[in-house]
Amino acid sequence: MRPALGELDRGLLREAPAILGIDEVGRGALAGPVVVAGAVFGTIPDTPLIQDSKQLTRLQRERAARWVRKNALRWGIVEIGVETIDRTDILRAVRMAMTALVRELASEETAVVCDAVRPSDPSLDVLAPAKADESWFCVAAASVLAKVHRDAVLAELSDRWPGWGWETNAGYGTRHHRAELDRRGRSILHRTTFRWGPVLP
Repeated sequence: MRPALGELDRGLLREAPAILGIDEVGRGALAGPVVVAGAVFGTIPDTPLIQDSKQLTRLQRERAARWVRKNALRWGIVEIGVETIDRTDILRAVRMAMTALVRELASEETAVVCDAVRPSDPSLDVLAPAKADESWFCVAAASVLAKVHRDAVLAELSDRWPGWGWETNAGYGTRHHRAELDRRGRSILHRTTFRWGPVLP
């Protein structure tokens, strides 16, 4: 049985003065940046606002993100653009952003929990359990920050490059998005290293 959200954080905070959670959004998208966010907590409050971002509605995520920005000890967001993603690769880009956040937000005594992926610097001591955003409060908080930030970025980009539906699909490979790619081709914000399958009837 999975522990209640926050239970693992509180256990780790008995050994460390603070805990940094890190998560990414947009790794599997066809367009736009990948966004990695981090949030540091010294205590874990009992609040229903924070959940894995995938379990929340848009309005719930926006409210939760405001709460994190107000209540976290420190928080940060790193965007990795399409050019860097295509020049390196998506996983390396995410790991680079995670490393930057750890160096910016964590002290030597801060415990660090990432969602499945480890930072690119092997000297950093982190926990990286799978599906950490479902079990760790700090990672769920980071996932909310990343999701709200990236959705806002894609909605803004959709105003400048309309037609692919980024304001609703956030750059992911929905049926409509892939159909528009087949019809009009890529924009400068589509990842050239990513492929999409045919749109079947």
